[in-house]
Amino acid sequence: MLKTINILNKRARFDYEIIEKFTAGIVLAGTEIKSIRLGKANITESFCEFSGTELFAINTYIEEYAFGNQFNHKARSERKLLLNKRELKGLAKSVQAKGLTIVPLKLFTNEKGMAKLEIGLCKGKKTYDKRESLKEQDTKRELDRIKKSF
Repeated sequence: MLKTINILNKRARFDYEIIEKFTAGIVLAGTEIKSIRLGKANITESFCEFSGTELFAINTYIEEYAFGNQFNHKARSERKLLLNKRELKGLAKSVQAKGLTIVPLKLFTNEKGMAKLEIGLCKGKKTYDKRESLKEQDTKRELDRIKKSF
């Protein structure tokens, strides 16, 4: 079992401009947290949505636990996120009024072994913004190669 788990959503950083970040707890079953601690989760296709006043992470993939038998969980299901009321109200207002989206950025375990989800309030990038970010990555890569040679 891995000590610290960091599962990143690299696609979100490419497709969206991140305005604000929040750290949320997740309501999980026993077999779900065991799979996450083994590093068998994926958040690249997931997004967050409000249902009433509660926030849910939808389409998050957590692989079934190998030793879970009849008490195993569904691989893709809605998982409730835990935030303060003030944070939830602010997120709901910004999503409705400004047309922003909430996207999971990172799934990690803290020092106590609890699973947390870092979510971001995001605005979609245009294609020319994506080209600029690719250009920045290429120049950074070239600079690193030049620095490494010296």
